[in-house]
Amino acid sequence: MAGGHWGPLLTALLAARVAAAAEGGPEQAALPEERSWVRPMTASNWTLVMEGEWMLKFYAPWCPSCQQTDSEWETFAKNGEILQISVGKVDVIQEPGLSGRFFVTTLPAFFHAKDGIFRRYRGPGVYEDLQNYILEKKWQSVEPLTGWKSPASLTMSGMAGLFSISGKIWHLHNYFTVTLGIPAWCSYVFFVMATLIFGLFMGLVLVVISECFYIPLPRHLSERTEQTRRSEEAHKAEQPQDAEEEKDDSNEEENKDSLVDEEEEKEDLGDEDEAEEDEEEDSPAARVDEERSDAQDQGPLREVQEQGGAEPGEDVPAQPSPAPSEAAEDTLRQRRSQHADKGPQV
Repeated sequence: MAGGHWGPLLTALLAARVAAAAEGGPEQAALPEERSWVRPMTASNWTLVMEGEWMLKFYAPWCPSCQQTDSEWETFAKNGEILQISVGKVDVIQEPGLSGRFFVTTLPAFFHAKDGIFRRYRGPGVYEDLQNYILEKKWQSVEPLTGWKSPASLTMSGMAGLFSISGKIWHLHNYFTVTLGIPAWCSYVFFVMATLIFGLFMGLVLVVISECFYIPLPRHLSERTEQTRRSEEAHKAEQPQDAEEEKDDSNEEENKDSLVDEEEEKEDLGDEDEAEEDEEEDSPAARVDEERSDAQDQGPLREVQEQGGAEPGEDVPAQPSPAPSEAAEDTLRQRRSQHADKGPQV
């Protein structure tokens, strides 16, 4: 009786399930996913691009320009076997280290690699342009990334580490603000404090390392170096004093020399003045004496002429007039007065 009661009910439920499956079956049936020919590149397998010929695309899921080139990039990857090239892509959100290694600053970014030599592709991400870039070997006219710019260099490896740390910090910030609901300023304060503590810790580590590898000098050598340092400082301090003393001595000597020269000049000038005066005094006096002697000699002749008279035809010497002697005395007085007014020259 019980079986007869549940039998029709179970039959009805099974019929309804079969009908529902028949109606929604085609829509709910899982379609096979289309295979992607683009190979995702990560920090663990990026070294594959060091061999053979590759084209890489750096993108972000939120980037509209990157989404516009997805279909063209897939078509280019499908024809990769014909072009004999491998095609890869890098999600900069998931792989910040690779974006730092290639120093990606704009999105989307394309790179061409040929046997470990990398070049930046700056053309449009269109299939025709990409195909011509490979077939016509246009990449040969592009300057390669060599030296420290090469993604395989030590410098770019350090850059990859920095970008990886920044990516982890960004994910941690999102975890604090989105998942846990912590205010953004609290997250910033946490990172600032963590940076300070990390810096102090690294400084302590460097001090310990320096103390471990530091070799102290022997005591006598350290004392000697201290004495030499003090003597050098004392010598440096004495040098300005010696220079000032030398300057003072030189100034005093110059002053003395100038005074001596002035005195000698004064003496020379005095001697010259005295010589001139003597010459002037001697010359008029000699003239006066000569005139007087001439007058005395002519005196007897004049008396003879007065007494006997002069014969006609004889030349009678003229009597010298006293005017020249008086004029000579006047000139002598004038010169003396002029010398007295001038005085000794200093």
